[in-house]
Amino acid sequence: MTTIHEVAHAAGVSISTVSYALSGKRPVSEKTRRRIEDAARTLGYEPDAGARMLAGRRTHIFALTEPLRADTHAPTHMAFVLATAVAARRRGYDILLLTDEQTSDGMNRVAASRLVDAILVLDVAPDDDRAAIARSVRTPTVFIGIPDDAEGLTCVDLDFEAAGALAIDRLADAGHRRVMLLGQTEVSYRKSNFPRRLLAGVTDRAAHRDIALAWATTGDTTTDAASVRSTCEAALDRGDRAFIVHAVGDVHEILLATVADRGLRVGEDVSVVSAAASFDTTELSVAVDTIPLVPQQSCELAVDLAVGSVESGGSTPRIHLIPPEYREAGSIAPARG
Repeated sequence: MTTIHEVAHAAGVSISTVSYALSGKRPVSEKTRRRIEDAARTLGYEPDAGARMLAGRRTHIFALTEPLRADTHAPTHMAFVLATAVAARRRGYDILLLTDEQTSDGMNRVAASRLVDAILVLDVAPDDDRAAIARSVRTPTVFIGIPDDAEGLTCVDLDFEAAGALAIDRLADAGHRRVMLLGQTEVSYRKSNFPRRLLAGVTDRAAHRDIALAWATTGDTTTDAASVRSTCEAALDRGDRAFIVHAVGDVHEILLATVADRGLRVGEDVSVVSAAASFDTTELSVAVDTIPLVPQQSCELAVDLAVGSVESGGSTPRIHLIPPEYREAGSIAPARG
């Protein structure tokens, strides 16, 4: 790596003069400053983050605050972390990952230090403490998710309410009058916003379409296989033949196995729709129709909004909802009787 000593030698000045010119701490003649900048550019020298901050220049770093808790479903969350990192790198930014469960501490720290140009927020809770921080700091902040109180915030997310409604519509259009929703774990409905939003979309549209809806969580903090299987068996016993699954892949497989054990076939006797899955549902033991949650869509939009805010010096707070799409895999069966 090129050092400040090499820049000073190439420009014919002292190291301190290079530091003053690049940091802006002290005035340097225009002619000398240009000579130093030309030397730095030719040699590929970049001052450290501290010098750039003193000069009020960009660090080309985004903070990504993603709390890792005991109940975190790592594959799903890391898919969003990776999608954000890839999108940021494409725009010339690196990611500083903040994983402390006390999310507000890290966010306050990077905002106060001016180490980053913008902050991206993942795993948004209904009453997220980071919302108040985002309103109080000057660092541009974009939420990938939506807290209950989104006033004054910029947020990006799948339209989970619309996704839930779309799932009900597909089943209702096939003639089903009873639907079973297999939801997230119990802790997810307390600590995350998106499960409740999808549930609200399902519930509202079911009432509108005169659908009898039953729903159940699929464990406390992780999937409870025995409980899920019991729930599926009870639904089949009472005649339910339409299922919406908003849960991890294991829950899908338990449902599919339970259906097969009854001698029933998905797509012929039973309908299954996977709502807001972030994995490929065509790779399950039976391919399932899905309304996908695509990490790249929300993360790339969030990064674009952050970059735009950095470059323009600010932006108008707004909620950006990504419309859901339906991908068919042949798992909808016409209702019988």
